[in-house]
Amino acid sequence: MALPKMQAMRLTDAAAERVRALMTTASSPDAGLRVGIKKGGCAGMEYTMEFIDGPARFDEIVEDKGVRVFIDAKAVLYLLGTEMDYVIDKMAAKFVFNNPNQTSACGCGESIALTPAAPEALGAS
Repeated sequence: MALPKMQAMRLTDAAAERVRALMTTASSPDAGLRVGIKKGGCAGMEYTMEFIDGPARFDEIVEDKGVRVFIDAKAVLYLLGTEMDYVIDKMAAKFVFNNPNQTSACGCGESIALTPAAPEALGAS
């Protein structure tokens, strides 16, 4: 018996509402928001977000709370189990990632260190 596929990332209600609002101007029904990671910053990695016209061939598609987000295939193991939130405070409004794979962050909060999820997290034996 196959195990159900684990969803790579969850969205809070606030994040889903913000993604929904951002996508109201999308030019294509396949358009969406892609989340990924890149090397950079003082801790070694940074989250990336970009609007795309449609998913790339190997993007992971996350559907949660009525919205769809794409995860760059190279970032899936680093984002597995992550909760994406949207917070508004006196100084900024931004997406925040609560990531169990994050091992450290720099003081500014923009750069993070990540470890890929273990194979057990994927349901592998």
